[in-house]
Amino acid sequence: MRSLLLATLLALGAASAGAADLKIEGAWVRGTTPSQKATGAFMTLTSTGDAALVGAASPVAGKVEIHEMKMVGDTMKMGAIAKLPLPAGKPVELKPGSYHVMLLDLKKEMKEGSKVPLTLEIETGGKREQVAVEAEVRPLGDASAHKHMQH
Repeated sequence: MRSLLLATLLALGAASAGAADLKIEGAWVRGTTPSQKATGAFMTLTSTGDAALVGAASPVAGKVEIHEMKMVGDTMKMGAIAKLPLPAGKPVELKPGSYHVMLLDLKKEMKEGSKVPLTLEIETGGKREQVAVEAEVRPLGDASAHKHMQH
């Protein structure tokens, strides 16, 4: 029964991690063109205790990084960060134009409606665990994706 519940949550783009007590909602990946080699993954993470997102992986990408976008003066800067804090009970939104999971060196096109497996690495109390997430690919022109800049 527990496996069925987890499978259902994953199919909906949401997951719960055991020891990390992590809730993952609305996981999605921005669609790509055939020649595009990078895209972003987005979701909302809520941990019941203090935790941090410290890494990610996916079989569809050669490299996966946690990124931050922010304004520095008049310029939008984007780059990898080592750790994204997940304060207890506070939703942390990974969204276009902000924090996100960057999928680099894509091995294939991200087509609308397909599913992308992701593994998030969460650190809680000095321990690390991996959490599986399945994210649905949204169309390249999705209005919620317009703020995300290409590499």
